[in-house]
Amino acid sequence: MTKLAGTCDDGIDCPAVFLTERGTIAVQGDLVDYINTPLGEAIVEIPVALLLEAANATP
Repeated sequence: MTKLAGTCDDGIDCPAVFLTERGTIAVQGDLVDYINTPLGEAIVEIPVALLLEAANATP
């Protein structure tokens, strides 16, 4: 995966947006555990500005 945008200095534990080798987007963020999701899926929360930064970095 290629990191398109991220919001922390350590590069590991932070909200981030990635472009996968399949041409899809993967996101890393704080787990939202108060909404039920289907098995194998999760909802994460990231800042809106991070999505905008990632959109600008997408080839």
